[in-house]
Amino acid sequence: MLLTDTHTHIYYHAGSNKLQEHLQRCLDNHIERLFLPNVNSASIKPVFDTVAAYPAHCFPMLGLHPCDVKENYVDELNTIRKSLENNQVYAIGEIGLDLYWDKSTLNIQKDAFRTQVKWAKELNLPIDIHCREAFTELFELLEELKDDKLFGILHCFTGTLEQAQQAIDLGFALGIGGVVTFKKAGLDNVVKQIDLKHIVLETDAPYLAPVPYRGKENESSYLIHIAQQVADLHAIPIEQVAEITTANSKRIFGI
Repeated sequence: MLLTDTHTHIYYHAGSNKLQEHLQRCLDNHIERLFLPNVNSASIKPVFDTVAAYPAHCFPMLGLHPCDVKENYVDELNTIRKSLENNQVYAIGEIGLDLYWDKSTLNIQKDAFRTQVKWAKELNLPIDIHCREAFTELFELLEELKDDKLFGILHCFTGTLEQAQQAIDLGFALGIGGVVTFKKAGLDNVVKQIDLKHIVLETDAPYLAPVPYRGKENESSYLIHIAQQVADLHAIPIEQVAEITTANSKRIFGI
C-alpha cells in the first residue's frame, strides 16, 4: 500500500528531531509521498531543507498563501518567482483566496492569484488552491482564467456537492483531509457521492487533525485515518483508496 499526503507543512519541523520522527511514523503507516506547500518567502528555506533531507519522500511547491498577501506582496511574489527559477517544484501553491481573516485584501489577493496562475501555466504546473469563505469569488476567478493549462487541487475541500462538481468541471481534484472524519461537518455525505478519480488525500498538518486526534496537532502519519474514512464511505478496502488517490496525485504532480 502506498499513500500520498498531497498537502502537509511537515517542513515546520525542519532542522529538528521532530521531522525525522514524523517522517518515520509516515513510513510506518505506508505514507511515502508528501507534497509541501510553501506559504511565503520565509518558508522557502525550510521547504527545500526538508526536501534535501528526504528527497525520495518530500516534494516541494512554491506559492504565496492568501493570508500572506499584504502590502509587500509584490516583493514577496518577486522573491518566490526567483526561487522558482532555481529550484524544481511540482506545483504552484498554496495560493488562493481567504476572506475569513481579512476581507479588505480581496483585490490584492486576486491580483496575487492571477500572477501565480500565470506562472503555473508558463511552467505547465498544477496549482494548489487554498479557499476559505471565498467560494463565489474563487469560482469567478477560475472561470475568468480557465483554459486547457489550468488544473490542480482544491486543497482542504469542505464544500457542497454542487461546489465539488463546479471544481471538477473546471479540472480540479478535491483535496480531502481531516474534516471528512468530523461527524457534524457533512463532508462525509459529499465524499460518498464523488468518484474517487476526483479525490486526493491530504492532512494539512499541523492543522485539522482527523478523529481520533481532533483538536490536537496534526501530522502526516494521521493520513491513514483519513484514508480509512474514505474507504468506509465508499465501502472498499483502504488499499484501493490508496491506489486510486496516489495514482491521481501522480497524474496531477507528474511524479
